[in-house]
Amino acid sequence: MSHQNLLHDSADELGPIRIFDDGQYRILSFAEGDEQSRIRLSTPHILQHEYTQAMMLPLLFCSPKRACILGLGGGTLLSALHHTVPAIHLTAVELRQEVMDAAQMYFKLPTGKRINLDVANAIDYMAEGLPKKVDLLMTDLYNTQGMDRSVLQASFIENCAKNIKEDGWLALNCWIDQKTNHDLTAIIKQHFNDVRALDTGSGNWVVIAGKSRNHNNAKELKASAQKLSDKMGFQLTKWLSRLSGI
Repeated sequence: MSHQNLLHDSADELGPIRIFDDGQYRILSFAEGDEQSRIRLSTPHILQHEYTQAMMLPLLFCSPKRACILGLGGGTLLSALHHTVPAIHLTAVELRQEVMDAAQMYFKLPTGKRINLDVANAIDYMAEGLPKKVDLLMTDLYNTQGMDRSVLQASFIENCAKNIKEDGWLALNCWIDQKTNHDLTAIIKQHFNDVRALDTGSGNWVVIAGKSRNHNNAKELKASAQKLSDKMGFQLTKWLSRLSGI
């Protein structure tokens, strides 16, 4: 990022929280050379990171009225869902109060009575159970050391499934090294009947899992993806073409 200005520089017990801005983009960083979140200031609802775009694929399989996001970061997934899905109820869970404060101050988060932001440990949050089951659950749990390994535990996957409706979907963001984690795949398949995944080409392995199997054919899914692409401001068809069953 050229000519970047440091807008915010703080730290908590888990590490640094820095925000950079070059006049066009704003970036949240937890470590040197790291981009946790990125928005284009003129269109904050259009997802910039490839893995976040891929995580929107469940919208092809369900029309969520209620969604939960584990790991707020700069709130890009929240903003995208709020813009794309009218009247959706959104809950975002963020471990670090300072991260949530920074997201609200610098990343143009949408607000309203249908948006709930909670500071909590997402693993515990899912174990305790959501007040209401959701149609869509997104997990994007990363820290200064990288991916939170807790998301690979059988208990976490089971708790996610318990909090998703019978026709609901999970979007799980992992690092690419989990592509060959057959234990993780087996755990997910214990609780979900339609499990698909894709390599984003940018170091992420995104798993999309449905409690019920979706029977739409390739032509129907492509048509839906093209329609959603117009709303979201990027080509969802690109990620659909990489998605396959596992």
